[in-house]
Amino acid sequence: MQPASEHPQPVSQRAPSYAAGTPGRGTGVLFLLATLGSIAALAATYYFFVRTTTGQFIDESALVEAVEIHGAAGKAANELLDWLPALSLLISAVVVLFVTVLRRRWAAAGIAVAACVGANVATQILKDIVPVRPYRGIETLELNSLPSGHTTLAASAAAAVFLMVSPRWRPLVGFLGGSFAVATGVSTLINQWHRPADVVAAFLVVAVFMLPAGWLIIRKGARWNVWDGYGRHWASARLWLALPALAGLAAAAVAAFSLLSVAAGTGLENSTTHYFWAGTALIVIAGYLATVTGVWLFGHAARRRPAPRR
Repeated sequence: MQPASEHPQPVSQRAPSYAAGTPGRGTGVLFLLATLGSIAALAATYYFFVRTTTGQFIDESALVEAVEIHGAAGKAANELLDWLPALSLLISAVVVLFVTVLRRRWAAAGIAVAACVGANVATQILKDIVPVRPYRGIETLELNSLPSGHTTLAASAAAAVFLMVSPRWRPLVGFLGGSFAVATGVSTLINQWHRPADVVAAFLVVAVFMLPAGWLIIRKGARWNVWDGYGRHWASARLWLALPALAGLAAAAVAAFSLLSVAAGTGLENSTTHYFWAGTALIVIAGYLATVTGVWLFGHAARRRPAPRR
């Protein structure tokens, strides 16, 4: 008789490891579809808001009407934008370096930083190569301002932090980072630096770069991309998914009310802020839709920690 210790244990009796968790099905396909959808949405945003008369009118009207509320809100927005580059880089650098050194996630850090840099470089390239705004009967600046560089910086910095933290922290970090990016986008509109479509395009550029980077990080870091699911930790509560979803729905209601009020025959001369609120709502919808989608997708892709045996 051989000693019992020399016989291999059945698979069902072996101690579970973090890497043995079950990932979500079809994650590669979902990431690919999300990336292609972001590219298509970016092209559609450019075509509608830059190449068509209706899109130009809505976009430019929101920018012009921002003057009506530029007072105290404009001062606060201007201070945020002044501090934005340093604030974004400081927060993301501290978190990324802390997680990298503490958890030794060197490969993940390299991928996240490369994607962040790529998104910002691509934004500047698009500003140069995208044709000037064609004249469609709308009085507007012909210079191209799409996508918004400030928004790209804020959103990409927040996304880099999102990619680096462990899955249980991603719902909270996604909500906070998405809110930071949305606030930045709204601030550029209030200060008349960018039109709403410029901000939406910036969100989409960041998504195009961060989605493949996130998929690669999950593939390279399968051992630490493990979690217990929603609700097992306060930072992974479903509240952080519910809040951006509710904010997006509220913004959709504001956009519908604002645009329908203008179209109801009251006369454009009676509307001084309808298009501004519709444009602001568009930014909120796009930012929080990206937040909810990202949190869900990365939660689906992360491996679930095996339940302890009793």
